[in-house]
Amino acid sequence: MVEMELLGIKLELPSNIPIVMLREVHGDRRVLPIFIGLPEANAIHLALEGRTPARPLTHDLMIDVLTEMGTRLERVVITELDAGTFFAELHLAGPDGTKTVSARPSDAVALAVRVGAPIHAAEAVLDEAAAAVPDDEEAANEVLDEFREFIEGVNPEDFAS
Repeated sequence: MVEMELLGIKLELPSNIPIVMLREVHGDRRVLPIFIGLPEANAIHLALEGRTPARPLTHDLMIDVLTEMGTRLERVVITELDAGTFFAELHLAGPDGTKTVSARPSDAVALAVRVGAPIHAAEAVLDEAAAAVPDDEEAANEVLDEFREFIEGVNPEDFAS
């Protein structure tokens, strides 16, 4: 397993589909882009900003439930890529020992950000889907600028069903 860091979320243009951007902490520092939904992008953004809604959103509720059960999220692992779909696992530790629960990567990242849990990816997933990105400050700033533009343009109506 390879430790990853969350760079942020960028928008795929012209479709405006959010992509969560993960980067290897050590080694080649490849970037792993994973397409996610707008609600998950919003949930990740809220957590990155440290904002807590007046009433818990789904990911906040999940953390509250785990906490009440005496369970903590130890880490998130992006485990597999099959036919263009990423798979992840939540590694939980509680009174009954450790458990592994399957999850969508977007939900797993949203939970990890809330509790500061580390994010990992399987080497095979990185070999298949990650890309080398210039390690210069200008490229990193471009990703962050796109993320800021996305967040500034998001409205509650964007998430209405």
